[in-house]
Amino acid sequence: MAYNLLQGKKGIIFGALDEKSIAWKTALRCVEEGAQIVLTNAPIALRMGEINKLAEACDAPVIPADVTVTADIENLFEGTKEHFGGGVDFILHSVGMSLNVRKSIPYTNSNYDFMHKTLDISAMSLHRILQVAMKQDMINEWGSVVALTYIAAQRIFPGYDEMADTKAMLESIARNFGYQYGVKKHVRINTISQSPTRTTAGGGIKGFNGFIDFAEKMSPLGNADADQCADYTVTLFSDLTKMVTMQNLFHDGGFSNVGVTQPVIDQMEKE
Repeated sequence: MAYNLLQGKKGIIFGALDEKSIAWKTALRCVEEGAQIVLTNAPIALRMGEINKLAEACDAPVIPADVTVTADIENLFEGTKEHFGGGVDFILHSVGMSLNVRKSIPYTNSNYDFMHKTLDISAMSLHRILQVAMKQDMINEWGSVVALTYIAAQRIFPGYDEMADTKAMLESIARNFGYQYGVKKHVRINTISQSPTRTTAGGGIKGFNGFIDFAEKMSPLGNADADQCADYTVTLFSDLTKMVTMQNLFHDGGFSNVGVTQPVIDQMEKE
């Protein structure tokens, strides 16, 4: 059901890869709510994914951009301004990749070249996007930026490894830039700490099915799925949340506030 929450708004969606991705579902919801969007991803991701199918469904252009290259971000924003005839009202950062995790390298033996790449793609990219946006005056007054994160930024989840460090950095960047951009132009910046979600990227994490099963047993409402995350993101892009900024917002069915649940106790007592 649509509520026209984003009627007349324009935005950029980073990171849509395939139909499983939260960015993909968010793009569809934004358009359903009345927004116009531009889609972007790294050139290699565009070749691997199905973004042209999404672009057709959303009537949106696709502008390639490697988030580790400042010139690519500049070109993306220039192309977006040309397409819309001005700036944007919202940006979704749904970008993450870890070579150490992909290659099953233990956290205590991390390859630092890989780690630098992980930090650059998954966290520093948010800083780069916001820095270029501020210089180009890309985000309109009272605009909204959302980045996706995970509770492993605060708590230990074996197997999530360097991505936990990376998400902690991502959340810190959102707070720091949230202050600077809020003072400068009332732009609000938040992170959504989502339940473990079955996406193509998430599937590369060792023991991810265990994360999902455990979170389901620990969450009074159950895990939030990708479609529900898209719904929540839309509210943060809307004018209904104009005074929410610099927050890490848990969208996890209550998982983040639970110590233990009866289903978990019951399972432990059976073992």
